[in-house]
Amino acid sequence: MTSTEETPEALPHAHAPETASNTSAGRSQPPQMTMQEAERAVAETASAKQAICDALAHKIVGQKDVIDALLISLFAKGHCLFSGVPGLAKTLLVSTLASLTNLSFSRIQFTPDLMPSDITGTEILEEDKNTGRRSFRFVQGPVFANLILADEINRTPPKTQAALLQAMQEGRVTANGITHALPAPFFVFATQNPIEQEGTYPLPEAQLDRFMFFVEVGYPSLEEELEIVRSTTAGDNAAVPKVLSPERLMTLQALVPQVPASESVIRAAVTLVQKTRPDSPLAPDFVKKSVSWGAGPRASQFLILGAKARALLNGRFACTVDDIKALARPVLRHRMVTNFQAESEGIGSGEIIDLLLKEM
Repeated sequence: MTSTEETPEALPHAHAPETASNTSAGRSQPPQMTMQEAERAVAETASAKQAICDALAHKIVGQKDVIDALLISLFAKGHCLFSGVPGLAKTLLVSTLASLTNLSFSRIQFTPDLMPSDITGTEILEEDKNTGRRSFRFVQGPVFANLILADEINRTPPKTQAALLQAMQEGRVTANGITHALPAPFFVFATQNPIEQEGTYPLPEAQLDRFMFFVEVGYPSLEEELEIVRSTTAGDNAAVPKVLSPERLMTLQALVPQVPASESVIRAAVTLVQKTRPDSPLAPDFVKKSVSWGAGPRASQFLILGAKARALLNGRFACTVDDIKALARPVLRHRMVTNFQAESEGIGSGEIIDLLLKEM
């Protein structure tokens, strides 16, 4: 489905990007959205964004780019990984968002001794006092919530990190051969300390790929830090309002795939991802020289879904190449692995992405 105009008379629904294992055989054409419906969708989403941002401003100082990435992943149904040193309000941001949207919230503190069953749940043996009959009952773990904060996810070994893989991909967990559905909507917002700090474990590539965005949380500016100190040491602890219900959130999320993406925008996203792969004929020399392997098709999918969500949140019912450029770094940087030569020269995936964007 393509669209070359941002304000056509009748805007078609755009399909969400599909995985390679999916096919479109047997699917009927989706209904068209009128101009009035498109304008209403934009207005409703922009209103929800403003309400959330206004409420977050009472708790979070600055971090505009981080909040933007958080909201895009929220409306695009994506998971998000935040990286930064302790004390930058990563946990506060996620927990406040859960309160604002009235989502059930569960915080999992990842530690070296955490076990997979501590996340997903476990079977316990119970005895019926009347009959004496014993049976197993599944006790749900903290993953059974709408919004999961995986705090310091790289503090636990890969075996436990991988306990979230099925939940993040399928929205369910399997224990003792029985599959249990997770509540909808379901998100994992994880935080991690910089990998060079002691006592951390690199996340497996398969799990990194499940995160829509990798967001770096930096230090606040001087003025922002002054405001943080003033507000947090004055004893003011205002209650967080409820600005969006889970049902309303899911309604707005359903609008995101319907935002049109023109053929040129889709091609720009896929071409950018293809260029990150050193064995691709499209890869420039600096990628072939510095990258061991690049991003997979999921990166292209997330670029388009993220561009659609960004457009809608910014009051537009059509995404552009500029949306792709704005999201390239958080979508691609954790999906590219640099080689030894790049590391020895101090070149990271972020610098390579910047070079690729200059070619667009």
